[in-house]
Amino acid sequence: MTVPFATSARSTVGLEWEIMLADGATGDLAPRAPDLIAQVEEPTALERYTVTGELLTNTIEVTSGVGDTVAAAVDDIADAIATVRTVTDPMGLELLCAGSHPFAQWYDQQITDKTRYHKLIERTQWWGRNMMIWGIHVHVGVDDVNKVFPIINALAVYLPHLQALSASSPFWAGDRTGYASNRALVFQQLPTAGLPWPLADWSQYEGYLEDMVRTGVIEDATEVRWDIRPAPRWGTIEIRACDGMSTLPELAAVAALVQVLVEHFSRELDEGRELPTIQPWFIRENKWRAARYGLDARVIVDHDGTQRLVTDHLRETMDRLMPVAEELHCAREFAGLGAIVEQGASYARQLRVADAAEGDLREVVQHLIREFRAGPTLRDHLATLRP
Repeated sequence: MTVPFATSARSTVGLEWEIMLADGATGDLAPRAPDLIAQVEEPTALERYTVTGELLTNTIEVTSGVGDTVAAAVDDIADAIATVRTVTDPMGLELLCAGSHPFAQWYDQQITDKTRYHKLIERTQWWGRNMMIWGIHVHVGVDDVNKVFPIINALAVYLPHLQALSASSPFWAGDRTGYASNRALVFQQLPTAGLPWPLADWSQYEGYLEDMVRTGVIEDATEVRWDIRPAPRWGTIEIRACDGMSTLPELAAVAALVQVLVEHFSRELDEGRELPTIQPWFIRENKWRAARYGLDARVIVDHDGTQRLVTDHLRETMDRLMPVAEELHCAREFAGLGAIVEQGASYARQLRVADAAEGDLREVVQHLIREFRAGPTLRDHLATLRP
């Protein structure tokens, strides 16, 4: 099977943000996405951004255009949110984002009426119906198909860093799970989801797709739901491992880290250097550790099995790659990673709110609503950071 990899400008950025719709008073998820999308479809027809539905009718996805910089992509997302609010505010709906809703139950949710979603639920049954998960996807353009899998394999070393920074699903269906990212372990239950196979090159990927299509596992490449995957249609590498980010500045920071890592690895390949990788069993262990412990995880960072606190390794990575961030004009967004490390990711904030409210998870939902609506704008946030 021949799978073309589209031409894409190097290190350009595209963002996708899955967002919950909730009743403003109760915090319950609201199945109003079809109504909302119908109202924004015409006003947004000529915009760079899109607003679309997802598996559940309580969810919308806002998608940026192709940004030369992280800031440009984030501006698209901000514009999309502003448009959505012109509809949701009169409807009494609030927006929020996290890897999971703290107390919602799967049996109360409705599936979007599309053939692809009905087929997914028919095949996956209980696990599919339990996919009450929200995430972000970060696309970065790659200028040579031969770079795609070397970069993917190198990025896998940093999957726990990305997962820990974004971890925001400590609660599931009303329970305190003990995990920073319960979403990470739920999502991998779907067929073709989870960690990518350690393929060496594009021809092996084409062989994988041919095997999967021939045996009826998938219909096309879009049904490969790896934590990091190629997006042949767009000419990008797509990071899908992250929980939903609770604020726009945090989304920008994680997007900057992805962009900087991809560009750094691309430059290393240009210089003829071999990219760092670790054993697949270390990658699997790191995923579990980041899901369980978040920013307190100790992760395996090299082939020899060296273990480091993920925050320490992240700080070293930031120091080493800041010049790349400056050249990509995302230094301030990149510096925003430091705020997450110092102040805690969303999972930690949710746990603090729950403890203060004696376990009342409706207060956690209201906290997430407030963060999404009244948290710092990206411009205000960046003004406090030193490039």
